[in-house]
Amino acid sequence: MSRKLRFFEDQINKAGLMSSPSVLQTDIYLEDLEIQLAEHEHELIEMNSNSEKLRQSYNELLEFKIVLQKACRFLVSSHGNAFSEERELEENVFSNGDYIETPFLFEQEMRHAPSDQSGLRFISGIICKSKVLRFERMLFRATRGNMLFNHALADEQIMDPISTEMVEKIVFVVFFSGEQARTKILKICDAFGANCYPVPEDISKQRQITSEVSSRLADLEATLDAGIRHRNKALASVGGHLTKWMDMVRREKAVYDTLNMLNFDVTKKCLVGEGWCPIFAKTQIQEALQRATFDSSSQVGIIFHSMDALESPPTYFRTNSFTSPYQEIVDAYGVARYQEANPAVYTTIIFPFLFAVMFGDWGHGICLLLGALVLIARQSKLSTQRLGSFMEMLFGGRYVLLLMSLFSIYCGLIYNEFFSVPYHIFGPSAYKCRDNSCRDAHTIGLVKYREPYPFGVDPSWRGSRSELPFLNSLKMKMSILLGVVHMNLGILLSYFNARFFGNSLDIRYQFVPQMIFLNCLFGYLSLLIVVKWCTGSQADLYHVMIYMFLSPFDNLGENQLFWGQRPLQVVLLLLAVIAVPWMLFPKPFILKKLHNERFQGRTYGVLNNSEVDLELEPDSARQHHEEFNFSEVFVHQMIHSIEFVLGSVSNTASYLRLWALSLAHSELSTVFYEKVLLLAWGYDNLVIRLVGLAVFAFATAFILLMMETLSAFLHALRLHWVEFQNKFYSGDGYKFKPFSFASLTEDEN
Repeated sequence: MSRKLRFFEDQINKAGLMSSPSVLQTDIYLEDLEIQLAEHEHELIEMNSNSEKLRQSYNELLEFKIVLQKACRFLVSSHGNAFSEERELEENVFSNGDYIETPFLFEQEMRHAPSDQSGLRFISGIICKSKVLRFERMLFRATRGNMLFNHALADEQIMDPISTEMVEKIVFVVFFSGEQARTKILKICDAFGANCYPVPEDISKQRQITSEVSSRLADLEATLDAGIRHRNKALASVGGHLTKWMDMVRREKAVYDTLNMLNFDVTKKCLVGEGWCPIFAKTQIQEALQRATFDSSSQVGIIFHSMDALESPPTYFRTNSFTSPYQEIVDAYGVARYQEANPAVYTTIIFPFLFAVMFGDWGHGICLLLGALVLIARQSKLSTQRLGSFMEMLFGGRYVLLLMSLFSIYCGLIYNEFFSVPYHIFGPSAYKCRDNSCRDAHTIGLVKYREPYPFGVDPSWRGSRSELPFLNSLKMKMSILLGVVHMNLGILLSYFNARFFGNSLDIRYQFVPQMIFLNCLFGYLSLLIVVKWCTGSQADLYHVMIYMFLSPFDNLGENQLFWGQRPLQVVLLLLAVIAVPWMLFPKPFILKKLHNERFQGRTYGVLNNSEVDLELEPDSARQHHEEFNFSEVFVHQMIHSIEFVLGSVSNTASYLRLWALSLAHSELSTVFYEKVLLLAWGYDNLVIRLVGLAVFAFATAFILLMMETLSAFLHALRLHWVEFQNKFYSGDGYKFKPFSFASLTEDEN
């Protein structure tokens, strides 16, 4: 039935008809639908067969008519050419001596006799344009050049009855002599798919045949048109119900596909099905099964009970239109293992915030907010329409876009950037010029005369000589602080995972040393940043961190930020060094000891107690307790420890992308504002100003709002997948995919 429906769909598409759903669609049983489809298919195949035969006859007559028209011209012109060439040859050959030799009478007769008496014959026909060069070359080789080949392009294109494509064809006439050549030429014509047609030399006969062919063509054309109308009518009647029928068949196939997963029980009297369901849905399923028993008037009730399974259950998170895009972001990396901590809960807020740190500009944020609000306002209309892949992705992430825009406005207010222009939103600046002219503002600098600007960056930093060093320092340190907090959250989640699964080894020999190592180095760096901000110290933090490793016992001098800093650094360094073997060695040896204690004295394997055991997958839970390879466990732990130690450095450095992209976005905005908009506005010419405004708008929309948004999105994605999730997330589970008619797509035929 599915094949027949695909056949109907293909025929409707070929005919160029739109399969619009019928208004009056009555319900139909599947058995009746099968009979209907068989009838429609038989009728359509018969109509196609008749149409093909008629089209073949029509094409043959059309080709015959074209050959008659073109070949007549060749025959007239070829006779004239032949006689003129022979006269020229006679004059050259017989006039070369001192005497003139007249030809024999037999030769005169041959020369002036009709072509069929002289032995000169011809074959006329028609061939595809793409084959004509190879066809002529083959004829030349087969006859050893003893032939004359004339051809001309047909005035009309001819429809191929099978592919229904219009094909260009060439009319040809081959002049030759001898029966053997005729046989060869006919065989070559047959091999190349050329159709040969007899053309009489008598002009009156040609006219008579042409008129007969034309009248038959007109009759066939009328018959073909009537057949096409009848066929289109039949296809239109099928097309009105096609969508509904395809949906019915698709659902029925899905039902049978699921039924095929059931097995007979031992008595062969009932079916047994095993599957997964969410715990909260057990009562709903039991009610549905009871209703099914009642509706089907079954004598035997359906038994539903829980059972223990060897394999890990699938993962299912209940989401809504707000949380589902964040869950998709996490699932794109890997589906969570059953019951492990779900990063999507934290991604919902942290992901758009990290995006905004890189994209911070409240003017651009407002533009994104307007786009998100339009998508949300029209969601009821857009959800029912067929959208393109890009628009569908944009519509699905409308709430992600909303939060990204809101956080971008917030970060833009902190950076004090509105399309790269600062504003005195929260009061006057804390700085002023040394004199009224403000000539030395960009050289010597400004003077602080009041309390700091209440929120965000002071607008007076814009254009000052220390603008770039100040903003670079601010954003770089802020990136490190955010990164350390983010990575600590990831390690903390690994603790909750280990506690939930009752894995005390992971807590003692993985979580604790990881927290010590990360915070003794980069947690300490974060502390120094905060202390430096609070005290206004001029200490060089690069120097402090480098010499903490190279010479930890040396005096810090002017780089000392607080009392007791040097002994604290020595203690932190020792703890970080101790944390590495703490991560590496204890866990594999403790696992080996536990394994030996559990199986002490057992030198034989466990007997299989059922047929199910024989079919266990290699990774099933029942086999795991038997397998323990110490070297494999130790190597895995070593890789994990080395990866964490090196990753702590590289991951912290990776968060500096927050600073880099924020700086790039700010500088690009500044360039477009100053070098395009302000430059154009400096001219007292309306056209230049309008052009400058158009270029600025284009650059803002396509470069800053589209390309920069995509860039910041991808970098925020990387920070979540690599720097955050690798601290705790396994991501080796599989999704719970319940049977659902709604999830069936058109591709699942």
